[in-house]
Amino acid sequence: MCDVASLAQCIIDVPKFQCGMKHILVTGATGTVGRQVVSQLLATDVRVRALTRDPSVANLPGGVDVRRGDLTVPESLDACLDGVDVVFLVWTAGPGAVSTAVDRIAEYARRIVFLSSPHQTPHPLFQQPNPLATMHAEIERLIQASGLDWTFLRPGMFAANARSWWAPQIRAGDVVRWPYAEVPTAPIHEADIAAVAVSALLDTRHNNADYILTGPQSLTQREQVEIIGDVIGRSLRFEEISPEEARQELGFPLPAVNMLLNAWAAAIGQPALVTSTVTDITGNPARSFRDWAIDRVDEFKS
Repeated sequence: MCDVASLAQCIIDVPKFQCGMKHILVTGATGTVGRQVVSQLLATDVRVRALTRDPSVANLPGGVDVRRGDLTVPESLDACLDGVDVVFLVWTAGPGAVSTAVDRIAEYARRIVFLSSPHQTPHPLFQQPNPLATMHAEIERLIQASGLDWTFLRPGMFAANARSWWAPQIRAGDVVRWPYAEVPTAPIHEADIAAVAVSALLDTRHNNADYILTGPQSLTQREQVEIIGDVIGRSLRFEEISPEEARQELGFPLPAVNMLLNAWAAAIGQPALVTSTVTDITGNPARSFRDWAIDRVDEFKS
């Protein structure tokens, strides 16, 4: 892992576009992070292309070259990759298509920035059996073997999880039923993940670096719910439920529920991992969970 503090100072001292990158392809461009990456890239002087399965419903800003493509159909990637220098890869397909997709990207691009996960991080929250992390590790291996220059981004818990986890209950009432109230995490704002991604896409000094990204503050799940309540002007009550109740009530596929329950159980009594990487790379303080809740306040109102 590189010295991100020293690297950040180098980036501040160097003109942003000295590397001459002209054309960037964003996969997962309509997703939580990809949409932010597209938006932030549009504020620079690079050309932005987005890969999506259905351009008619992408709803991306003007100025984006939206192309139809599917990571599981290699021949569909050619028109998306033609003329591209750098790829921001969010893997949204199954593991079987990874090898052929990476090979196709390597035929066109010089560099790849991959949105991975903190599977190598020695913290109990991230070290439980996790099929997604296993797939991310294999994608990293294939990228490293491809000959491409690469940067791996490894964010921890997304603040945006609160939207799918708790927003339906909060819109319906004042009680959030959820397991492991006192487990702390350091939720990261998707805009901060994107800001680091954009830095990596624009500057080759991030080549062959991997970054662990977190929010700036350790917060229990109960505290996160209380912050949302404060932002929306309501007194929310966290009602802790057992793992058995969670398996019945959460409404996620059982493997996903078990993965979360195992991670939370392992993290009991452990301080959340908090890194300074967002600030080190971007020069700006990482956004707090309260900042995220303010940005998404309407999604929690009935």
